[in-house]
Amino acid sequence: MGGMITKTMQNLIAVVLALFILNTSNAQDILKDRLGASLLHRIAPATPSAMQELFQPTSQPLPVVSAHRGGPDTGFPENCIATFENTLKHTFALLEIDPRYAKDGEIVVHHDATLERTSSGQGRVIDHTLSELKALKLKDVDGKETPFQIPTLNELIEWARGKTILVLDQKDVPATERVRQITKHHAEAYCMVIVNSFNDVKACYAINPSVMMEVMIPNIDKAKQFDQLGIPWRNVIAFVGHTPPEDLELYQFIRSRGASCMVGTSRNLDRKIITRQVTEIKELEADYRAFLDRGANILETDIPSKLGPLLYQSAANSSEKWNCLQVP
Repeated sequence: MGGMITKTMQNLIAVVLALFILNTSNAQDILKDRLGASLLHRIAPATPSAMQELFQPTSQPLPVVSAHRGGPDTGFPENCIATFENTLKHTFALLEIDPRYAKDGEIVVHHDATLERTSSGQGRVIDHTLSELKALKLKDVDGKETPFQIPTLNELIEWARGKTILVLDQKDVPATERVRQITKHHAEAYCMVIVNSFNDVKACYAINPSVMMEVMIPNIDKAKQFDQLGIPWRNVIAFVGHTPPEDLELYQFIRSRGASCMVGTSRNLDRKIITRQVTEIKELEADYRAFLDRGANILETDIPSKLGPLLYQSAANSSEKWNCLQVP
């Protein structure tokens, strides 16, 4: 731990010196970025194989959650860099994002097909050009406008480098095109795609065998079908369901093949916190841990800033086990 802190301080001192030497706005931007990054729980695999290794199941919990739409909160819209940084200040998190096409073929990141719920705009995303979408303001979870813009996929991929892992969900951008975008940015070490069919799994692997995929595998029959595809299990995180399955054989089969299992809590336990049926997340800790005890390695959640520290505070503090996890 001391070594990591010392290295961080050395880097910051070097940037501060650069600021005084260069005395330019560019140097100020660099300093701001470095200072901000030093406050984050960073996931920074150096290579695609390092990311694959990170998700190999072990007897110890991986202190990482998957932040659905990045973990929106009051003042922090979904699919927004400011929100991602807020999440990473609290916990290690994969950031699940939603690429969509704009009218001019640019790829932006926005969950809904329409703009009303999460932005100051109206109508369909695909009926607006990038410049029109950039003129809009994003809304937070309470429907209040914020100063933040709709980001592009290019912007998010470059922002995430050295900070975290992006998970590119399926909206109207095909899985194969999302793989091509990752390949274009040389981002195989920190970006993966959600793939909804085994045919798409094979197509994505054919384009770039270094890209990891989150694949829906909800039962033992599907797991055995996937096993026959010839796709390495180390390329996969198996999403086993928004309603976590009770079949222990499923988890055991997937883990025995060398893949992690992810379950969703955004549609069940998280709702009790979001709707204020339960006021303190600590009251649900046993329920969340029951999913992990059943065989899940990663929980997909709408409340990562609350859930991550609840489950993994002590594990995160001993994160030297995974050298690509860097604590603030």
